[in-house]
Amino acid sequence: MTTTTKPASPETNPADPYAGVRPNGALGVLAVADGPPRHGTGRETIRPDVIATDFSATRARYVVSVEEYVRFHEQGFLVVRGLLNEAEIGELREHGEDLMHGRVAVPGIEPPTPGMTLAEIERRYLRIHMLHRHLEIEERYLLHPRMLDVLEALIGPDLLALQTMYFIKAPGGAGQGYHQDSYYIPTYPDSLCGAWIAIDRADEANGCVWFTVGSQHEPIYPTDDRIGQNHTNLGDLAVVANVSHTDEEVNTLSRIAAKYAGREVAAVANPGDAVFFAGHVLHRSHTNHTNDRFRRSLVCHYANARSFTAWGNPGRQEIANGLHILARGATHLPFAEPRFGTPCAANSPVEVPAGGAPLSMMADGDDMRAAPQDVERNDPTMMRAHDTHTIHG
Repeated sequence: MTTTTKPASPETNPADPYAGVRPNGALGVLAVADGPPRHGTGRETIRPDVIATDFSATRARYVVSVEEYVRFHEQGFLVVRGLLNEAEIGELREHGEDLMHGRVAVPGIEPPTPGMTLAEIERRYLRIHMLHRHLEIEERYLLHPRMLDVLEALIGPDLLALQTMYFIKAPGGAGQGYHQDSYYIPTYPDSLCGAWIAIDRADEANGCVWFTVGSQHEPIYPTDDRIGQNHTNLGDLAVVANVSHTDEEVNTLSRIAAKYAGREVAAVANPGDAVFFAGHVLHRSHTNHTNDRFRRSLVCHYANARSFTAWGNPGRQEIANGLHILARGATHLPFAEPRFGTPCAANSPVEVPAGGAPLSMMADGDDMRAAPQDVERNDPTMMRAHDTHTIHG
């Protein structure tokens, strides 16, 4: 395999890492303007002059404790309280409003039609996938330095940023049944980790995530079309059906969850809290039963950058690491640079690892997906239709 040397990064002011960062061929985004949204007009890349996140070298680094590290492995998840500040949550909440009301143009996401009620507008989408391929703000939070601080300790030190999902989950929004995220995004060796940023308070009433403690030690249970995907030489590995379906009688992964009766825990989170969870842990959420509360969240997925993944390539046969951003550290595998120039390992000078320079590739393809707020579509048919490029957790 031929290796290429990363292009030199432009000179920047350490206090302002965005200054001088090359555009990286980023897809443009319509500016959010006062008045009616300007759908269909010229595209312009926007990077706010002022952002809430400190990317400077002098920022306050989050240091994970040994107790937190142990808790993550003992329980399969870890809640880090107040990891993001109030201003950052304000940015993400406003971003959600812009998405709902069509104030930014994203391919495949239609603006509200004339005459829609506010309730209809708020319930159009349950979640929208891969927006970091289209919007600077989503790339910025995917590569949020304090999020990466935690992940560096849990699955690092080398980190590959794979996916974003913005959940709106308005009142009445559907839940999702038992599933394991590494079923949808296999990595080899398996190092997948999810990171769930609470934008609104998430609790039992509005459909928070529930984790089955102990199940993080279980293998990934395949459906009949994915036998051998995650494991080989496990002779008694059960084949399951209808993972993610909310009906426990239909979703046979519930039989595995039943082994841990009484150990399911609600991950109650306040705005700014971040929930990190392992790729094997069984988890689910329920319907938002409130009449007036959203359960907005930004969910991202990461792996160790030295793990191989075919996730993102049709057919899942060829390496796809080059589609995903090197967030921190280094790797011997291909990786993408951030389209909007968000500071990270991919566009910063790194020590060349032994054996040659890492391969830098720009991500290609528009893999953003949206899931309508429709409980009937939260079933295995939808999962298989979308999970080539997305995960529905």
